[in-house]
Amino acid sequence: MTASHQVQGEWKARIAAEYTSAAITQAFVLWLIQAGAPPDLIDAGLVIVQDELVHSRLSHDVYLAAGGAGAPALDREKLGLRRSQASLEVDLLLSGVRVFCLGETVAVPLFSHLRQACTVEVARIALDRILVDEVRHRDFGWDVLDWVLSTPLADEAPALLAHALPSMLAELDGSYGGDNRFVRADDGQMSQADRAWGLAPPREYADILARTIARDYRPRFKARGISLPG
Repeated sequence: MTASHQVQGEWKARIAAEYTSAAITQAFVLWLIQAGAPPDLIDAGLVIVQDELVHSRLSHDVYLAAGGAGAPALDREKLGLRRSQASLEVDLLLSGVRVFCLGETVAVPLFSHLRQACTVEVARIALDRILVDEVRHRDFGWDVLDWVLSTPLADEAPALLAHALPSMLAELDGSYGGDNRFVRADDGQMSQADRAWGLAPPREYADILARTIARDYRPRFKARGISLPG
């Protein structure tokens, strides 16, 4: 069953993205261990590593079923996390918020949306599994943030995030939102055949990000005494 080049390209990119997420989470878990985080958080992080590898394999199954061939290129510079000049705890806070609180939280409505019109069985199987797991990955991020807010870093965390969140949100906007060149050029049109493989137009990604900022990010941060920039 050969699909469009757009379908093949999207699922090929997802193979690499999920594999990269596994590597990033593995590095993050090591930081948790080094920081003496609660065992439950460490265990949850290790489960996520396995989830992401499964997601990558499922994405590869879809890619092959769509007529794709060849492996995606992996950027080794992105297969992990780099320590900054700050303390380990600060790096944990900022990376946890960027990767999990922001990235995994918006992933839940994104994958839910992609799944709605997906009818090709192999793609539906992949999205069913990914969506279930993304909910736990989102919750892990907020659990990590709650733990950091129970440590001696708690007093500094609001100011650190007030400084870092604008650039984090700008990064998301560049990936999914109105600042993304594909969103700016998108007319919102997509064939039902491509939607059946679990795709959606870039404009719909941008709409989901905007709703996530209002409905998820802002109230979740506010409940923790952290102001999200307007």
